[in-house]
Amino acid sequence: MVIEKYNPLWPEQFNTLKTIYEQNCTEYISIEHVGSTSIPGMSAKPIIDIDIVVEDETQFLRLKEELAKLGYSHEGNYGIPGREAFKLEGIKSPVYETLTGIDHHLYVCTKDNAELLRHLKFRNKLRTSPALVDQYNKIKEEILLKVGPDNRAGYVHMKETDYKWFFEQVLE
Repeated sequence: MVIEKYNPLWPEQFNTLKTIYEQNCTEYISIEHVGSTSIPGMSAKPIIDIDIVVEDETQFLRLKEELAKLGYSHEGNYGIPGREAFKLEGIKSPVYETLTGIDHHLYVCTKDNAELLRHLKFRNKLRTSPALVDQYNKIKEEILLKVGPDNRAGYVHMKETDYKWFFEQVLE
């Protein structure tokens, strides 16, 4: 299934991951739960999206070393400057099993990164607007009806093209 109904375990899963980062990393400003799993009542892909915020490139390089000790490898920015992706596939750390037990995407962003600011603004606006959550859930259902429940690429493409207006409206 591409998306599933809101799961109240998602915030708990985020907090488990956040605690691990807090206990093992020192080089960050904040650790943010972003994406649909961070919005109560929102249907979502059951993957926790995390943005760790850093001051600058120097702090990023130190955090990168700390994350490597947890088993993360740096994957690059996937075309989004200032937002670096990490994949859990390295050494087996003491917390590795806990980390692998929760599906998540980890990014490190500089504090002024446009994508980070967009994520936070979108999340915060939807957290305060049940009407927008309902509207977005309906959009997701419409997309799934059109592309099928297991067509992740089609789902993402349609969301970014046919429903771009919704994101622009929320981010105004």
